Amino acid sequence: MELNGRRVSRETQERLEHFVGLFQKWSKAINLSAPSTLKDAWDRHIADSAQVFQLQPIAGNWVDFGSGGGFPGVVTAIFLAELNDGWVHLVESNNKKAAFLRTALRETGARGSVHPVRIENAARDLPVCNFVSARALADLDKLLEFVQPFATRNDKIRAYFHKGRDYRSEVANAHGRWTFDLVEHQSAVEMDSVVLEISNLQHLV
Repeated sequence: MELNGRRVSRETQERLEHFVGLFQKWSKAINLSAPSTLKDAWDRHIADSAQVFQLQPIAGNWVDFGSGGGFPGVVTAIFLAELNDGWVHLVESNNKKAAFLRTALRETGARGSVHPVRIENAARDLPVCNFVSARALADLDKLLEFVQPFATRNDKIRAYFHKGRDYRSEVANAHGRWTFDLVEHQSAVEMDSVVLEISNLQHLV
């Protein structure tokens, strides 16, 4: 099997297939994603989410903000299971979604844990992390606010954010309050989308 032109092992494929089944089953009871995307879960969610790990395919500690339906957090945790190293801390304050995430991690053998807290408070409870991810959560300026407490403990931290066609205006707006290094990775799934890689984050006084 291939995702975004890259080979995926049989074991990881089976974990992802099981996760998709859980996602579609639970989506009938709780709002994990827009109903229109359920049938296209592989293209709209799995392949899109896989880009994060494919950009940073090494073991490390991740924090995934607003994990919701598990994208990209659970997908990253599934890839880490193959490495048998690294961990994803999934932050999701909605109890029903947190229950889904716990089930998904347990049944797929993914390397992660769920933290049912508000994102603003997450840094107090989590260890030092190497990487941050978020998808379809907030504009860039707000996301950088979430990253800052983690960046103060690890100035080497890197963040990966999925963004759509209006990302340039978000970047311009964020530069009013922050300085950061930016790499724009063209999405392998959506032609007018990107994955923004951010490092060396500093808040402007």
